[in-house]
Amino acid sequence: MTADTPAPTPTAAFRAAYEQAMALWPVPVERLDLASEFGSTRVTVCGPAGGPPLVLLHGGGTTSAVWYALAASLARTHRVYAVDQMGGPGLSVPTGRALRRPADLLDWLDGVFRGLGLTSAALLGHSYGGWLALSYAGHAAPGRVNRLVLLDPTQCFAGFRPSYLLRALPLFLRPGERSTRRFLEWETGGAPPAPELVRLMGLGAVEFRTTKVVTGPRPDVTRAVPTLLLLAGRSRTHDPRRVAARAERTLAGVRIATLAGVTHHSLPYADPEALGRQVLGFLPAGLPGGTP
Repeated sequence: MTADTPAPTPTAAFRAAYEQAMALWPVPVERLDLASEFGSTRVTVCGPAGGPPLVLLHGGGTTSAVWYALAASLARTHRVYAVDQMGGPGLSVPTGRALRRPADLLDWLDGVFRGLGLTSAALLGHSYGGWLALSYAGHAAPGRVNRLVLLDPTQCFAGFRPSYLLRALPLFLRPGERSTRRFLEWETGGAPPAPELVRLMGLGAVEFRTTKVVTGPRPDVTRAVPTLLLLAGRSRTHDPRRVAARAERTLAGVRIATLAGVTHHSLPYADPEALGRQVLGFLPAGLPGGTP
């Protein structure tokens, strides 16, 4: 968000839709609002209090509600912190220092770790959240990110397909539930997420249409953090084979798997048990972490 763009305040309709979407989570949750120089960050917490910490970063245009299908698997063994990213749809409210550059975004995430009391945690990001997670792993103090899981990350190893950008254009020209649903039906092959999530995304596209996405160059991957890259085999966002090839060349020791039956946007919910097994198999129990 730019300094001269006023921060949108979620309306009652958006908040109601947010609560309906969060009601899809099948596990008890705790809600935190962390104060910082950037504003207030909403974090949804679940899982055993003594479990290894796992921080989730959702994709662009979505909120923490997107993890509704995966939450139960991850929360069996890990303390899960699902963060609403500052400056986009969700209940994180930017009322302080403006997010202008990637460096600001990384400073904000530093503050989230401090606010949660985490000295070390695993970090999982989907789509744009994968770009943010990989960027943060290269920025943070050594050991702060002890494992990195990237779910079909965008702008990390390959660009967008032109056909994807063309299909996404109505989301910006005519934002709302209808354009959101049509786009997701196209990308997911007719298997969009739960209606509650589509409704929330449509409202978010309208209410947060003036916000500017903070992005930048492909992340620096010179620092070695154990990384699992999970690709959507039917992704229409980018070419998963190109992503895998470049990741192998540039990310030392990366472990790569392709989930054949899912698309980019359906990855977090299409087969949550299989996805959960992949993720938890990469995150050994008993990783060092901070105090929740």
